[in-house]
Amino acid sequence: MTAARVVDAVKTYGTGDARVRALDGVTVGFPGGRFTAIMGPSGSGKSTLMHCAAGLDTLTSGTAWIGDTELGALGDRQLTLLRRQRVGFVFQSFNLLPTLTVAENITLPQDLAGTGTDREWVDALIDVVGLGDRLRHRPSELSGGQQQRVAVARALAGRPEVVFADEPTGNLDSRSGEEVLRLLGRAVHDMGRTVVMVTHDPVAAAHADEVVFLADGRLVDTMADPTAEKVLDRMKAFDSSRDTGRGTAPRQRVTS
Repeated sequence: MTAARVVDAVKTYGTGDARVRALDGVTVGFPGGRFTAIMGPSGSGKSTLMHCAAGLDTLTSGTAWIGDTELGALGDRQLTLLRRQRVGFVFQSFNLLPTLTVAENITLPQDLAGTGTDREWVDALIDVVGLGDRLRHRPSELSGGQQQRVAVARALAGRPEVVFADEPTGNLDSRSGEEVLRLLGRAVHDMGRTVVMVTHDPVAAAHADEVVFLADGRLVDTMADPTAEKVLDRMKAFDSSRDTGRGTAPRQRVTS
Protein backbone atom coordinates (compact mmCIF):
# COMPACT_ATOMS: atom_id res chain seq x y z
CA MET A 1 0.00 0.00 0.00
CA THR A 2 1.21 3.50 -0.85
CA ALA A 3 0.39 5.93 1.95
CA ALA A 4 1.16 9.04 -0.10
CA ARG A 5 2.42 9.78 -3.59
CA VAL A 6 2.85 12.46 -6.23
CA VAL A 7 2.62 11.87 -9.97
CA ASP A 8 4.28 14.16 -12.54
CA ALA A 9 4.47 16.83 -9.82
CA VAL A 10 5.40 20.31 -10.99
CA LYS A 11 5.56 23.32 -8.70
CA THR A 12 6.59 26.77 -9.88
CA TYR A 13 6.92 30.06 -8.04
CA GLY A 14 6.99 33.53 -9.50
CA THR A 15 6.60 34.67 -13.10
CA GLY A 16 8.77 35.75 -15.98
CA ASP A 17 12.49 35.96 -15.28
CA ALA A 18 11.82 35.35 -11.57
CA ARG A 19 10.03 32.07 -12.22
CA VAL A 20 11.45 29.14 -10.25
CA ARG A 21 10.61 25.50 -10.99
CA ALA A 22 10.87 23.96 -7.53
CA LEU A 23 9.52 20.55 -8.65
CA ASP A 24 10.11 19.40 -12.20
CA GLY A 25 7.97 16.36 -13.01
CA VAL A 26 8.53 14.29 -9.87
CA THR A 27 6.79 10.93 -9.49
CA VAL A 28 7.39 9.10 -6.21
CA GLY A 29 5.39 7.00 -3.76
CA PHE A 30 5.84 6.57 -0.02
CA PRO A 31 4.99 3.01 1.07
CA GLY A 32 2.70 2.43 4.04
CA GLY A 33 4.35 1.13 7.19
CA ARG A 34 7.76 2.41 6.11
CA PHE A 35 10.13 5.20 7.10
CA THR A 36 11.24 7.26 4.09
CA ALA A 37 13.72 10.13 4.15
CA ILE A 38 13.88 12.86 1.49
CA MET A 39 17.31 14.39 0.89
CA GLY A 40 19.01 16.71 -1.54
CA PRO A 41 21.18 19.80 -1.78
CA SER A 42 19.84 23.14 -0.64
CA GLY A 43 17.20 24.31 -3.11
CA SER A 44 16.61 20.82 -4.48
CA GLY A 45 12.86 20.93 -3.76
CA LYS A 46 12.71 18.46 -0.88
CA SER A 47 10.59 20.63 1.44
CA THR A 48 8.37 21.65 -1.48
CA LEU A 49 7.81 17.98 -2.27
CA MET A 50 6.82 17.25 1.31
CA HIS A 51 4.48 20.25 1.55
CA CYS A 52 2.71 19.34 -1.70
CA ALA A 53 2.48 15.64 -0.82
CA ALA A 54 1.00 16.55 2.56
CA GLY A 55 -1.57 19.00 1.20
CA LEU A 56 0.08 22.05 2.78
CA ASP A 57 0.74 23.49 -0.67
CA THR A 58 -0.81 22.93 -4.09
CA LEU A 59 0.90 21.68 -7.23
CA THR A 60 1.11 23.76 -10.38
CA SER A 61 0.44 20.56 -12.34
CA GLY A 62 0.40 16.85 -11.65
CA THR A 63 -1.39 15.10 -8.80
CA ALA A 64 -0.84 14.39 -5.12
CA TRP A 65 -2.54 11.58 -3.23
CA ILE A 66 -3.06 10.48 0.35
CA GLY A 67 -4.04 6.84 0.04
CA ASP A 68 -6.64 6.73 -2.73
CA THR A 69 -7.69 10.37 -2.31
CA GLU A 70 -6.46 12.93 -4.82
CA LEU A 71 -5.76 16.17 -2.96
CA GLY A 72 -6.35 18.42 -5.97
CA ALA A 73 -9.96 17.22 -6.18
CA LEU A 74 -10.77 18.48 -2.67
CA GLY A 75 -12.17 21.83 -1.64
CA ASP A 76 -10.56 23.87 1.13
CA ARG A 77 -12.78 22.44 3.86
CA GLN A 78 -12.34 18.86 2.64
CA LEU A 79 -8.58 19.33 2.51
CA THR A 80 -8.53 20.73 6.03
CA LEU A 81 -10.50 17.75 7.31
CA LEU A 82 -8.21 15.31 5.50
CA ARG A 83 -5.10 16.87 7.02
CA ARG A 84 -6.72 16.82 10.45
CA GLN A 85 -7.95 13.24 10.27
CA ARG A 86 -5.45 11.38 8.10
CA VAL A 87 -2.13 13.25 8.27
CA GLY A 88 0.25 14.11 11.11
CA PHE A 89 2.92 16.81 11.06
CA VAL A 90 6.20 17.33 12.92
CA PHE A 91 8.14 20.53 12.30
CA GLN A 92 11.60 21.79 13.20
CA SER A 93 10.14 24.46 15.51
CA PHE A 94 7.97 22.04 17.59
CA ASN A 95 4.84 24.30 17.32
CA LEU A 96 3.56 23.49 20.81
CA LEU A 97 1.11 25.84 22.50
CA PRO A 98 2.94 27.37 25.48
CA THR A 99 -0.17 27.75 27.65
CA LEU A 100 -1.13 24.06 27.42
CA THR A 101 0.36 21.16 29.34
CA VAL A 102 2.10 18.24 27.67
CA ALA A 103 -1.05 16.14 27.92
CA GLU A 104 -3.21 18.93 26.44
CA ASN A 105 -0.77 19.53 23.56
CA ILE A 106 -0.79 15.84 22.66
CA THR A 107 -4.57 15.61 22.40
CA LEU A 108 -5.14 19.13 20.99
CA PRO A 109 -5.99 18.08 17.38
CA GLN A 110 -8.64 15.60 18.57
CA ASP A 111 -10.01 18.13 21.06
CA LEU A 112 -10.34 20.77 18.33
CA ALA A 113 -11.98 18.27 15.97
CA GLY A 114 -14.36 17.06 18.66
CA THR A 115 -13.63 13.46 17.70
CA GLY A 116 -12.71 12.26 21.17
CA THR A 117 -9.44 10.72 22.28
CA ASP A 118 -8.49 7.07 22.14
CA ARG A 119 -7.07 6.93 25.66
CA GLU A 120 -5.52 3.50 25.25
CA TRP A 121 -3.65 4.61 22.14
CA VAL A 122 -2.57 7.93 23.67
CA ASP A 123 -1.41 6.22 26.86
CA ALA A 124 0.66 3.86 24.72
CA LEU A 125 2.18 6.84 22.90
CA ILE A 126 3.03 8.57 26.16
CA ASP A 127 4.78 5.42 27.29
CA VAL A 128 6.72 5.22 24.01
CA VAL A 129 7.86 8.87 24.15
CA GLY A 130 8.84 8.45 27.80
CA LEU A 131 7.14 11.57 29.15
CA GLY A 132 4.68 10.06 31.61
CA ASP A 133 6.18 12.11 34.43
CA ARG A 134 5.92 15.39 32.44
CA LEU A 135 2.25 15.40 31.48
CA ARG A 136 1.40 18.38 33.71
CA HIS A 137 4.42 20.41 32.60
CA ARG A 138 4.28 23.19 30.01
CA PRO A 139 6.63 23.37 27.01
CA SER A 140 8.86 25.99 28.65
CA GLU A 141 9.63 23.45 31.38
CA LEU A 142 10.92 20.87 28.89
CA SER A 143 14.16 20.47 26.97
CA GLY A 144 14.15 20.83 23.19
CA GLY A 145 14.30 17.07 22.77
CA GLN A 146 11.38 16.56 25.14
CA GLN A 147 9.33 19.20 23.29
CA GLN A 148 9.94 17.46 19.98
CA ARG A 149 8.93 14.12 21.49
CA VAL A 150 5.66 15.77 22.55
CA ALA A 151 5.23 17.02 18.99
CA VAL A 152 5.76 13.49 17.64
CA ALA A 153 3.19 12.10 20.09
CA ARG A 154 0.72 14.82 19.03
CA ALA A 155 1.28 13.95 15.35
CA LEU A 156 0.56 10.28 16.07
CA ALA A 157 -2.31 10.72 18.53
CA GLY A 158 -5.03 10.64 15.87
CA ARG A 159 -3.65 7.46 14.24
CA PRO A 160 -2.87 9.23 10.93
CA GLU A 161 -2.17 7.30 7.76
CA VAL A 162 1.12 9.15 7.32
CA VAL A 163 3.26 11.53 9.38
CA PHE A 164 5.32 14.15 7.56
CA ALA A 165 8.35 15.42 9.47
CA ASP A 166 10.21 18.49 8.18
CA GLU A 167 13.76 18.61 9.60
CA PRO A 168 12.52 17.29 12.98
CA THR A 169 16.03 17.23 14.48
CA GLY A 170 17.16 20.58 13.06
CA ASN A 171 16.89 22.44 16.39
CA LEU A 172 18.21 19.62 18.56
CA ASP A 173 21.59 18.52 19.83
CA SER A 174 22.87 15.16 18.60
CA ARG A 175 21.68 13.20 21.64
CA SER A 176 18.16 14.66 21.59
CA GLY A 177 17.99 14.24 17.84
CA GLU A 178 18.91 10.58 18.17
CA GLU A 179 16.07 10.09 20.69
CA VAL A 180 13.54 11.67 18.31
CA LEU A 181 14.76 9.59 15.36
CA ARG A 182 14.51 6.39 17.36
CA LEU A 183 11.00 7.42 18.35
CA LEU A 184 10.00 7.94 14.71
CA GLY A 185 11.48 4.54 13.90
CA ARG A 186 9.47 2.90 16.68
CA ALA A 187 6.32 4.58 15.41
CA VAL A 188 6.89 2.82 12.08
CA HIS A 189 8.23 -0.57 13.09
CA ASP A 190 6.43 -1.11 16.42
CA MET A 191 3.20 0.83 15.86
CA GLY A 192 2.63 0.37 12.13
CA ARG A 193 2.69 4.05 11.16
CA THR A 194 4.15 5.66 8.03
CA VAL A 195 6.76 8.43 8.30
CA VAL A 196 8.12 10.69 5.55
CA MET A 197 10.97 12.88 6.76
CA VAL A 198 12.83 15.74 5.08
CA THR A 199 16.38 16.05 6.37
CA HIS A 200 19.79 17.37 5.36
CA ASP A 201 21.59 15.12 7.84
CA PRO A 202 23.02 11.76 6.62
CA VAL A 203 22.96 10.42 10.19
CA ALA A 204 19.25 11.18 10.44
CA ALA A 205 18.57 9.66 7.00
CA ALA A 206 20.29 6.45 8.10
CA HIS A 207 17.35 5.79 10.46
CA ALA A 208 15.01 5.47 7.47
CA ASP A 209 14.17 2.32 5.52
CA GLU A 210 14.75 4.15 2.24
CA VAL A 211 16.08 7.52 1.10
CA VAL A 212 14.91 9.38 -2.00
CA PHE A 213 17.21 12.06 -3.40
CA LEU A 214 16.20 15.23 -5.21
CA ALA A 215 18.38 17.61 -7.20
CA ASP A 216 17.18 20.67 -9.11
CA GLY A 217 13.57 19.70 -8.49
CA ARG A 218 13.93 16.19 -9.91
CA LEU A 219 14.04 12.72 -8.39
CA VAL A 220 17.55 11.47 -9.17
CA ASP A 221 18.21 8.52 -6.87
CA THR A 222 16.82 6.13 -4.28
CA MET A 223 18.70 4.15 -1.66
CA ALA A 224 17.40 1.17 0.30
CA ASP A 225 18.83 0.27 3.71
CA PRO A 226 20.84 3.48 3.99
CA THR A 227 23.84 4.08 6.19
CA ALA A 228 25.23 7.50 7.10
CA GLU A 229 28.39 6.77 5.09
CA LYS A 230 26.52 5.76 1.92
CA VAL A 231 24.20 8.76 2.15
CA LEU A 232 27.12 11.14 2.71
CA ASP A 233 28.96 9.68 -0.29
CA ARG A 234 25.86 10.18 -2.45
CA MET A 235 25.50 13.79 -1.30
CA LYS A 236 29.19 14.40 -2.08
CA ALA A 237 28.51 13.10 -5.58
CA PHE A 238 25.89 15.84 -6.03
CA ASP A 239 28.39 18.48 -4.91
CA SER A 240 31.11 17.10 -7.18
CA SER A 241 28.71 17.07 -10.12
CA ARG A 242 27.83 20.71 -9.59
CA ASP A 243 31.44 21.80 -9.00
CA THR A 244 32.58 20.29 -12.29
CA GLY A 245 29.71 21.91 -14.17
CA ARG A 246 28.02 18.71 -15.25
CA GLY A 247 24.67 19.73 -13.75
CA THR A 248 22.41 17.25 -12.00
CA ALA A 249 23.95 13.92 -11.09
CA PRO A 250 22.60 11.01 -13.17
CA ARG A 251 19.90 8.89 -11.66
CA GLN A 252 21.16 5.78 -9.90
CA ARG A 253 19.59 3.21 -7.67
CA VAL A 254 21.51 2.04 -4.62
CA THR A 255 20.18 -1.07 -2.93
CA SER A 256 22.90 -2.18 -0.54
